[in-house]
Amino acid sequence: MQLNIKKFASAAAITMGVVYVVCAAFVALFPAFATTLLGWLTHLVDLETRTLTWGGFLGGLVQVILYTYLAGLLFGWLHNRSVQPKV
Repeated sequence: MQLNIKKFASAAAITMGVVYVVCAAFVALFPAFATTLLGWLTHLVDLETRTLTWGGFLGGLVQVILYTYLAGLLFGWLHNRSVQPKV
């Protein structure tokens, strides 16, 4: 079975649009915490010394796994919904 490329691309685009909106809202509501999370994601825990700590490493790793899992759930749901036969 082949993927419907246009529906797959649409599901991916919608997923990333939702992620973008959620991220922007989170940054607007919690700017200091968002900066901390971004620092963990980009391995810049201490911007003065540019050091990576175990806490920062694990915080970033947990975020990457969680965000990927949630985006995958949304993406899969959108894609499956778009390829379901119409009843």
